[in-house]
Parts: sequence; C-alpha cells; structure tokens
Amino acid sequence: MSPTTLTEVAAAVLTQPGGRVLLARRPAGKAYAGYWEFPGGKVEPGESLDAALARELHEELGIVVTRACRWITRVFEYPHATVRLNFFRVFEWQGTPHPREGQVFSWQQPDAVEVTPLLPANFPILKALSLPPVLGISHAESLGVDSFLARLDVALANGLRLIQLRDKTLPEAARLHLARETVRRAHLHGARVLVNGAPDLARATGADGVHLDSSAAASLTARPDCAKPDSFLVGVSCHDDAELAHAAALGADFALLSPVLPTLTHPGAATLGWEAFSALAAASPIPVYGLGGLGRDDMALAQSHGAHGVALLRGAWT
Repeated sequence: MSPTTLTEVAAAVLTQPGGRVLLARRPAGKAYAGYWEFPGGKVEPGESLDAALARELHEELGIVVTRACRWITRVFEYPHATVRLNFFRVFEWQGTPHPREGQVFSWQQPDAVEVTPLLPANFPILKALSLPPVLGISHAESLGVDSFLARLDVALANGLRLIQLRDKTLPEAARLHLARETVRRAHLHGARVLVNGAPDLARATGADGVHLDSSAAASLTARPDCAKPDSFLVGVSCHDDAELAHAAALGADFALLSPVLPTLTHPGAATLGWEAFSALAAASPIPVYGLGGLGRDDMALAQSHGAHGVALLRGAWT
C-alpha cells in the first residue's frame, strides 16, 4: 500500500458512567501485535462510518451499539499505512463486551492507564479523554470577586473540574489575586484552571494552562511555551473551520466553538446552529466544547452533535 493512501477507520471509545474506557490488545498475527488500542476497524467500500462502527463492535466485542456520538478525527502515519481515525464516543450498548477475535480487553481510566504498550496514535486521545465534559468560564466582572469565589466553591463541591479564568477587564492586581485564589481553591478539589493570557500569568498564579482568544491564537505559529509540557493545557476560542484548523496546528488541547445558539451576551449575533457545529466538530482533530446558549441540560444534545462537552458562562455559577 502506498504510504499516501488513506485507510478509513471507525474507532470506538466505549465509556462507562464512571469514566473508564475500554482498550483492546491486538492479537498475534496482526501488525503491532501486543499493543493496546481502542476497538474498531477499517471502513469497507461504500460503508458509512456509523455502519462500520456498529459492524466492527458486533464482530469484535459481540455488542449492539445503542448510543454513539461522533467525536474527533485524527490522521496518523504508521510505517505500513496512513490511517484516518474517525472516533466515536459510545455511551450505551446492549450485551457485555467479550473477545471474539483473540483480543484481551481492559477497562482503564484515561488519565491513569496501566496497560502497556499503547499504539502511538492513542496518546493524544487519552489526554483528550481526561478533559471533563463541563468547562466553567469565570464571571467575576459581573458577579463581583467575592460573590464569584463563593459560587466557585459551590461549583467545585458539585463536581466542576475545569475552569477558564477570563475577566480580562479587571485591574491587574485584582485579576492576579482572583487567579491565585481560584487556582488554590480548584486544586483542593483536583480541578484545573486555565487563565486567559500569556504563559507568564499561568506560571505566576500556579495555573494549569492558558486559554487563547481567536486573535491571540492567530498571532502564534507554535504552541505557547510552558514549564510542564506534559500537564500544561492550551485551549483556543474558535468560530469557524479555519480557526479550528489553526488551533489544532498550534497543538492546542481543545477548542471552544461558538456561538452555537443565541446568547444573552450577544443578542442578534449570527450563530452556527447544530448542523454546522456538528460538521466542524466531527472534522476536528482536537476535542470541541460547544459554547453559546447552552446549559448543563444540553450535554447529551451537544455530545450527539460531536461536542466533547459544554462550556458555560452564567450557567456554571448558578
């Protein structure tokens, strides 16, 4: 096979309610025998991705898929082939997964995988899966710093684990205090905080990464430098396919794609709508959060259109 020939693959991330995902060890006689990967297989000529996913999981695992959502698409070059991995999150199925083709299965937490070796293409997938489904965007400018911090404590106690600290119009000293206090409280709960701005601000506050608006991202040609590249997160705000492609080229870990629906912040502004959002999210090689006009109750709807989860401004703190 020519290395430039794309092999289409439907790959499944079977996800249990507690967050564990299913990995399979490739059997003897196949390329990369003994390596662990996500279940799935090649798409046959004329076959849709959904049909390929359902067929492969029935053949390999003996299950019937009842709820699967497109997620991300990544191209990876192996010595023997170039594959386009069309990933689905599989949340519901009938039957108990069992090996039908000589594999060994293991349920693993994405941020604490204990099986080895992994196929190289799966490392960014596991990092992406460690991102929680809800991202809270700070709202201290409107709420007031003290009120916001009180609501932050409640949100953290209720399970919020990823926060974007925006509030760019606060005075520098107030914003630095807010960032340090947000990081301190978040880390007590194992939550992560990204600050809008340069890596210097993240380092000064002990934050876990930076978030870039679309104009800041457009001015960069490489991922922002950081002291802890393995754990440092980079998010980017995007509004179209070009901005999503640039975010991925920078090596961003995720994108916020907006506005999905009409918002109170920008009434009358043009929106993407679910159809356009779904097409952009499915083609993206990095996870995409839906932002704009969404609430926590829209999680399943957003995921059914390819979102990793939802980003909330007001809704995160009520």
